[in-house]
Amino acid sequence: KAINAEAIILPAITDSVSFQKWLPNVKGKLVLISMNQLSGRPEKNWEEFATKDLFEKYKKDKADALKAWSAGMAKTGLNAKNLAIAIENNGAAGIIINNWSQGFGVDKIFGANTTKIPTVDLSVEDYGLVYRLAQSGNKPTLKIESESKEHGVVPTFNTLAEIKGKQKPKEYVMLSAHFDSWDGASGATDNGSGTIMMMEAMRILKKFYPNPKRTILVGHWGSEEQGLNGSRAFVEDHPEIVGNLQALFNQDNGTGRVVNIGGQGFAKSKDYITRWLSAVPDTIKNQIKTSFPGMPGAGGSDFASFVAAGALGYSLSSTSWDYGTYTWHTNRDSYDKLVFDEIRSNVILAAIMVYMACEDPEKTSTEKATDLPVNERTGKPAAWPEARKATRKGGL
Repeated sequence: KAINAEAIILPAITDSVSFQKWLPNVKGKLVLISMNQLSGRPEKNWEEFATKDLFEKYKKDKADALKAWSAGMAKTGLNAKNLAIAIENNGAAGIIINNWSQGFGVDKIFGANTTKIPTVDLSVEDYGLVYRLAQSGNKPTLKIESESKEHGVVPTFNTLAEIKGKQKPKEYVMLSAHFDSWDGASGATDNGSGTIMMMEAMRILKKFYPNPKRTILVGHWGSEEQGLNGSRAFVEDHPEIVGNLQALFNQDNGTGRVVNIGGQGFAKSKDYITRWLSAVPDTIKNQIKTSFPGMPGAGGSDFASFVAAGALGYSLSSTSWDYGTYTWHTNRDSYDKLVFDEIRSNVILAAIMVYMACEDPEKTSTEKATDLPVNERTGKPAAWPEARKATRKGGL
């Protein structure tokens, strides 16, 4: 059933008491709860075409507007999740947001904080129009038709494949990518590109290396977006694999060619990665920057689940292709954004790295480096991340 309702904006907030007094005004209304952007043009666009003085003025105005908005939100006494819940509990017809990704035509898409009323994301252009109409007292009315069904706690799965090792079947080399995505688009670069990369690498290995020295596994993880749950569950459930892992290679940051591999804080990573990369064609290898011993990954993607457990999990990190702005968790993460020539290079890299790790006469060492880099946020040497349990049964 469609909703026809007036759209309103949040008032100028002085303190949490006055905000609580205002809350009943949301009854039957569509409430805009995001900051109205000063401009719908990306900052790169301003930098390219504005004068230097105008660009500096724009950046200051934008920073001031964000500071004022954040201060107002803090005065409600509520965080973003609780704000949405409070509005829902006071009888609003729906919530309207704009999670602009700072690029032309792109919004970030995440989950809603409401359960009984719709939360709808409008583009920066449409959100700005409705916001200005409401702000100027024109009382805009919107019609929203949104269908969804609450299924409660539903199962999610890991998808695994294996090529059995012939000489050391209980030692493992793994490929890794997550299989789930957000629903704003089709999830082509997060993480469809990583998934097809690993599938194709396994196809090549199966065809040309059917009898590997060590067992080759690939994990396509479920529920990564909710906190690495698929890979964390695997690490918990299969200590016999994690404890005998030669290396794991994970890819999860877009369609671009791999340009960075870090040692993840393991003391001997340089020996292995350098040796394995030596077999990679120069056209691919020369694009890659390595760093050792590197910083142990504490999150972000599934390799971190293995690193926290003390296993060699490496991230094959790709060049940007404006991933962070245009495709990561956005409404534009679609098939047409894939760059297949770059993915092919990554397939070759992954297949060779797995082959070399399988054939390596040495079992890799999980010794942790004692000279970890300084954490730029804390100013202190990095600490090894703690292993975290997977959320199972929806946390119930």
